[in-house]
Amino acid sequence: MFEEQRLISSAKIENDENENVLRPKSLEDYIGQEKIKSNLNVFMHSAKKRGEALDHVLLYGPPGLGKTTLSHIIANEMGAEIRITSGPAIERAGDLAAILTNLSNNSILFIDEIHRLNHNVEEILYPAMEDYSLDMVLGKGPSARTIRLTLPRFTLIGATTRAGMLSSPLRDRFGVMFRLELYKHEELSTIITRSARILNINIEPEASIEIARRSRGTPRIANRLLKRVRDFAEFDGSDSITLDITRKSLHNMEIDELGLDNVDKNILLTIIDKFSGGPVGLDTLSASSGEEANTIEDVYEPYLLQLGFITRTPRGRICLKRAYEHLNIPYASAQPTLFDGDESHA
Repeated sequence: MFEEQRLISSAKIENDENENVLRPKSLEDYIGQEKIKSNLNVFMHSAKKRGEALDHVLLYGPPGLGKTTLSHIIANEMGAEIRITSGPAIERAGDLAAILTNLSNNSILFIDEIHRLNHNVEEILYPAMEDYSLDMVLGKGPSARTIRLTLPRFTLIGATTRAGMLSSPLRDRFGVMFRLELYKHEELSTIITRSARILNINIEPEASIEIARRSRGTPRIANRLLKRVRDFAEFDGSDSITLDITRKSLHNMEIDELGLDNVDKNILLTIIDKFSGGPVGLDTLSASSGEEANTIEDVYEPYLLQLGFITRTPRGRICLKRAYEHLNIPYASAQPTLFDGDESHA
């Protein structure tokens, strides 16, 4: 299954209409991430009081938690214009140079997926972030000469889902670093209620909690499920989203009480049925389940690990007791199978 087709995918998909409409515009309206909000409020207030640009900010964590939203809020709170781009979109050093030279004083440059910046492009950022200058080479051969352009003082906000892939020189140049955490059910319920109000949907408190429980701690998934449940409510001729409609809708969409779908269950059942609960190597699991190895490792596994359904060992993946209980499969606490899988990809 393509990740772009999954309702409970934390990545942005084409059907995420109205996402910009639902985004809060101020820290006051931003729900959750209380520690980040508190510290960020101090940093922004102090920077504005000094009349300076905010230090460069790195936002990292799983997709769908609000990194892009937070960058827009920073721009709004600082009263600064924001330029938006992404790591893959900046192919050449000249592209980044053009962006940097067009920034204004105290403006914000937001680079999504900053871990995917080209190495040559990344090196242009070092003096730009540290000294607010840009080194350029004019001409070629013996007549070539280097000039240094002074840049306006700007704030770079980098967002990434894989902070470990950032090079140390780039990571060390960020003065402020925040890790966004998964949301609690109560926080997601508040977000769902707020989104329903913006979309002119009536929703019962119990229904918002039910959607929150199945949203995998991610606001993007919560808003997506809200809109799909709304479709079921309108189809049934109801002017309000009730708990019964919510449960019926999510059941029809094959999303269970913990937010697992058929892809997640397929991976768990593959480990349990075909390999006696594991251990099984990643490549073998990929071939047996029909899912790509990278997708299993980056997309499906993190949530299963958080739930305590699987664990990684040097010999491969193993399903734990919680997974058996959730799938209503008898758990035999036998010794792991002798199957080694492919240890090099465990």
